[in-house]
Amino acid sequence: MAKSYEESGVNLEAGYEVVSRIKKHVKSTDRPGVMGNIGSFGGMFDLGSLGYEHPILVSGTDGVGTKLKIAFATERYDTIGIDAVAMCVNDVLAQGAAPLVFLDYVAVGKNHPEVVEAIVAGVAEGCRQANCALVGGETAEMPGMYDEDEFDIAGFTVGAVEKSRLIDGSKVGVGDVLIGLPSSGVHSNGFSLVRKIVADNNFSYKDTLPETGGLTLGEMLLTPTRIYVRQVLALLDKVDVHGVAHITGGGFDENIPRILKDGQGVKITEGSWEILPVFGLLEKYGSVPHREMFNIFNMGIGMVIAVAPADVEAALESLRASGEDPKVIGEIIEGKGVTFAAE
Repeated sequence: MAKSYEESGVNLEAGYEVVSRIKKHVKSTDRPGVMGNIGSFGGMFDLGSLGYEHPILVSGTDGVGTKLKIAFATERYDTIGIDAVAMCVNDVLAQGAAPLVFLDYVAVGKNHPEVVEAIVAGVAEGCRQANCALVGGETAEMPGMYDEDEFDIAGFTVGAVEKSRLIDGSKVGVGDVLIGLPSSGVHSNGFSLVRKIVADNNFSYKDTLPETGGLTLGEMLLTPTRIYVRQVLALLDKVDVHGVAHITGGGFDENIPRILKDGQGVKITEGSWEILPVFGLLEKYGSVPHREMFNIFNMGIGMVIAVAPADVEAALESLRASGEDPKVIGEIIEGKGVTFAAE
């Protein structure tokens, strides 16, 4: 019979060690507006200090899905936190909001402080990239719910945008030009299929293949999701952006139409950007129909921005100045859904 919390599988001392380990990572994400310190019951932020006249709060929450299984298999935990941040902040960015605060939730089967620290270090890195403060979170040790070497992670962010600058799709029109921002790889969607392809072909995540460019398969697949916050916020200061689509689960077919009005469709010019080698690998070894790939994965485009034709050059110039490699990938047309044309 269990007589203590530790005998039931929960190590309080490990929990205290985690808090001690992660404080420096949390501190590294401070930004104007943050109030209080880690350890309070709630994370605080002074929105009034930022000078908004009519702020709209935009919130988002997400996880990393079964990409975690690859982190378990490779015992690499330092990138998965970046993914958790990216999935949330890129979503609120699509409404034009600057992410201000982030909170994470990490549930573990057994509390290994060095593993939790690596996860949170990744979260902090994502927050720094997004200029977003990590103001709190929760680490829950849940023996019996997860295996001792497994965990789950989810995140939550709140951003703000001046009401007059809110991107809600109302300005999107036929003839608008679509600019794509490159992804870094698969990002954080489609990994149930990815893992099946790996298993069906008896690959190991330690394998190197011609398509992996000298990396192991695990290293390629764990490449963290790109965060587009600084580049897109800079663009919003230069150009009247009509719509922004974060290309996540459902690929092109589900996400780009989310910014459209009734009677509008999208024509994508395939060949106008590089389809990354990882997608060729998945298509080849998974025998996935080429068109279906665009309905599952980002195919090398992580974010799509709609602007008026007259603003294309200014938009491209701004994005390049932010270190991006933007590509004109299509346009909005009369119709419905997503169609493709060769370049």
